[in-house]
Parts: sequence; structure tokens; C-alpha cells
Amino acid sequence: MKRKILLPVSLIVLSIFTLTSVALASSQRAQAGDTLVAAVRQAAGQYRNVEAAEAAGYGLFHGCVSGPQEGAMGVHYVNGDLVGDDEIDALQPEALIYESRGGHLQLVGVEYVVLAEAWDASHETPPSLMGQVFHYVGAPNRYRIPAFYELHVWAWKQNPSGMFTDWNPRVSCEEYTDSAQVAEEHHSNP
Repeated sequence: MKRKILLPVSLIVLSIFTLTSVALASSQRAQAGDTLVAAVRQAAGQYRNVEAAEAAGYGLFHGCVSGPQEGAMGVHYVNGDLVGDDEIDALQPEALIYESRGGHLQLVGVEYVVLAEAWDASHETPPSLMGQVFHYVGAPNRYRIPAFYELHVWAWKQNPSGMFTDWNPRVSCEEYTDSAQVAEEHHSNP
């Protein structure tokens, strides 16, 4: 009789332990994600104005990147020196992501980038930042650069697909034109 009671009780205890462990791990990942978003907002908030980004060495890279289905990545301003340094630093994103709205570029996120060949030469696992593992993009690719690892952080534009996914269905390239860039530069420099 003891065995008949002991088995169900053991299964219940094991289930509770498993559920608690899964919930704790999920909570820790969410906290790490919140910490990364907060770090991005603190570090890159100074680049809300494109002119400040350009003064810091960021430049327009490939215009506006639209998604394969729904959404976009937006307008990337990339700092080539940071891409080429083979380092990952939460406070120094390699790319700033803007969206053109009402003739102005609005900062919506950042992208961390490290070239795969350099990273793989001294690391056995893909890069990660505050618990978020980077995505691998092989070559050839639409950007015409060597294979790389990247991580998007949508710090200023909520992404229903996830704060760290590549494509954001709430970002659009519809309003972006070369004239939008000219209007932004004119607005920044009256």
C-alpha cells in the first residue's frame, strides 16, 4: 500500500520541481533580456539624432532593409571600426537602426555584429551578450559582406516577434527614400 501512495506523491513532487525550474530559468532569461535592453537604451540613447551618430563614426549602410515577409529591420547606420574590432561590447553596438517616420529618422534599435571568421578563430561557441545568443549569417548574403554573427535589440520599438529577433513587423521601409535622408539631414542642419 505504501508503494502505491509513494509513486504518485513522488511524481507530483518531481512535477512541481520541474515546473519551478523551468519558470526560474525563464525568469532569469527575461531578466537578462531586460538588462540588455536597459544597457542599450543607456549607451545608444545619445544617438537618437542621426547627426550625433554620424559624428561618432556611424554611416548609412544599404538604405532601409525590408523583411522577406512582414516587417523590416530598418535603416542601418554602421560603425565599420566597431565591426572590424572582433569585440562584443553592450555599450558599443556596431549598428544603429532607424525607421523613417514623417520625414525623420527615429532610433528603434541596435545591432551587434562580429565577423564569423575572426570570432571562430578564437571561440568554440557562437557569441552571446547578456544571455542572448547571436544569429549566424553565412556568405554570400544580401549585404555583400563576409559571414557574420549578429544580434538585434529592439530597445525603442516593441517587437511582437521578440526583442532580439531580426525582423520587426512594426518597422516599415515604406516612408524611407533617399529624399527622406536628405530631409533629415536638412532638418538637422537648418
